[in-house]
Amino acid sequence: MKGLQVALVLFALTGTAQSQGRFQKDTVQTAKGPLVMTFIGHASLLFEWNGQVIYIDPSSREANFYQLPKATMIFVTHHHGDHCDPAALKAITTDKTKTFMTPLAHEKWNQGMIVRPDQTLHINGITIETLPAYNLEHKRENGQPYHVKGECVSYVLNLGGTRIFIGGDTENTPEMKALRDIDIAFLPMNLPYTMTPEMVADAARAFKPRILYPYHYGKSDLNHLLELLADEQEVEVRIRRF
Repeated sequence: MKGLQVALVLFALTGTAQSQGRFQKDTVQTAKGPLVMTFIGHASLLFEWNGQVIYIDPSSREANFYQLPKATMIFVTHHHGDHCDPAALKAITTDKTKTFMTPLAHEKWNQGMIVRPDQTLHINGITIETLPAYNLEHKRENGQPYHVKGECVSYVLNLGGTRIFIGGDTENTPEMKALRDIDIAFLPMNLPYTMTPEMVADAARAFKPRILYPYHYGKSDLNHLLELLADEQEVEVRIRRF
C-alpha cells in the first residue's frame, strides 16, 4: 500500500509537471526573488513568486486546472465566461485562497472579495491597484459597449517592486494611458471586444511599460503591432503563445 501511495503521488506530480510543461514561461527578477510567469492561454495567466501562486482569469477553455498548482491568490477582471469560470476557480481554490473579483463576477462564484475600480489593497505582501476597464469605441449592435465602464477592472500588482499591469478586456483608456512606472504590461488585442494593434501601440507609447506582452489576441496581426512599435526604444515587445 505504501508503494502504491508513493506511485500515486509521483503520478500526480508528473501529471502536474506535464501539464505545466506545455505552456510557455518567462522568468524575471524582482527585488524579492524570481517571478515565473506562465502563459496558460487567452487571458489566463499564472504567476509564481515568493511562495505565492497567483492566477489571473483562469478559464477551463485553456487548461485542465485540476492539473495545475492550487492558488494562494486569484484575480478575476470581469464576469465574461472566458475570464470568470467557476469550474476553473473550483479546481484551484482551497480554504486559504484569496480571490478578488468584480461584483458581476462575484454573482457567478459567490466567494472572495469584491473589488471595484480605483481601489488600492495590501495583501500577502502585494500591493494591488484596480483601474476601470472598458470600451471607448467598440460596441454591440444595440450601441452598448462590450465592456461598460464600472463593470470590469484592470489590475496593477506590485510584486517585490516589480509593477505588472493586467488589462483584462479594455481599450486604450485615459486611466491606462496615465499609468507610470509599469515594468510589465499585458494588453488585450482582439476585435471587436478589445483593442486594435493601433490602440495597443498608442497605449504603450503613453505609459511605456518596460516589457509589453500582447495577449488575448485571437487572430490579430502581431507583426503589425511589432511594426507600429519598432521605433519605440523604451518598450520591449514580447510575443508569446496564448
